[in-house]
Amino acid sequence: MELIILFFKSILYFFCFYLLWWASGKIVLIIEKIAKKMGFSSFALSFFVLGILTSIPEFSVGVNSLLKKTPDIFVGNLIGASFYLFTLVIPLMAVFGGGVKMVHGLTYKDMIFALLVVLSPIFLIADNVLTRTEGVFLILIYFILVYFIEKKRSLHFSLRDLSVHRVINATQIIIEIFVLLGIIFVASNFIVNQTIEYGKILGVPVFVVSVVILAFGTNLPEISLAIRSVFLGKKEVALGDYLGSAAANTLIFGVLTLLNGARIHIENYSLRTLLINLFGLGVFYLFSQSKKEISVKEGRILLLIAFLFILVEILFG
Repeated sequence: MELIILFFKSILYFFCFYLLWWASGKIVLIIEKIAKKMGFSSFALSFFVLGILTSIPEFSVGVNSLLKKTPDIFVGNLIGASFYLFTLVIPLMAVFGGGVKMVHGLTYKDMIFALLVVLSPIFLIADNVLTRTEGVFLILIYFILVYFIEKKRSLHFSLRDLSVHRVINATQIIIEIFVLLGIIFVASNFIVNQTIEYGKILGVPVFVVSVVILAFGTNLPEISLAIRSVFLGKKEVALGDYLGSAAANTLIFGVLTLLNGARIHIENYSLRTLLINLFGLGVFYLFSQSKKEISVKEGRILLLIAFLFILVEILFG
């Protein structure tokens, strides 16, 4: 009887990931249309708007993990989510799409700084502790990145001719977004509960379950963008979408750390996680800068690094 219940819970677990993908995808499409009408630059749209919106599942899972007093879940989820973006999502596009060109327009210094922002949570929890001061630092470093990029690329937008019809539409849009956010929150709550249960059943720390499984599930919005690009035959990747999402994870990391209040102790985090993250993002950077594209061969190498990361976390976590 217990096995039957676990089976149905597992089906519901993966269905909740589908709900995360569907609801967050809907929100992304709605805001994307609004942002374009308001006149956001294409880079601002991809890096800041879509970057933050595609991280909604990570934030929702994080809030639910704090409510359950299991911060290990949001820490593992955000670490894995950022790492998978560069070693799994984009490489999958390269392998199945015959290689992809990297389009971003960032300067050498901006690109390095952005990747350091992505990696900053990994460095801060190297001592297995995350404090509120470090949470403030993560928030500040994200907005410093925003400032330097915005300084060079205007996030211009304008509000013109707001008619009564548009106000009515805005009200409808707000209601729709709140309904979708509600679906995401409820689905995330079940996912967090079930992740804790899986950790107990398998005798595996929830941090490891979050890094390996949960991080993949909350990356479904980004994965769906990648699949859509492959089917449409696009040979270019707007790196701003993925770099923005990974940087937004750092912002969320800081916010959730402050919301937690007390210090966060991560017992199952180790130096090997830091080293693999540094290695993976370093290899991605070299590949993306060499010919401004990720070839099929390079995509396979990055996928191998992702597999190595999963294997190490499972075996030694």
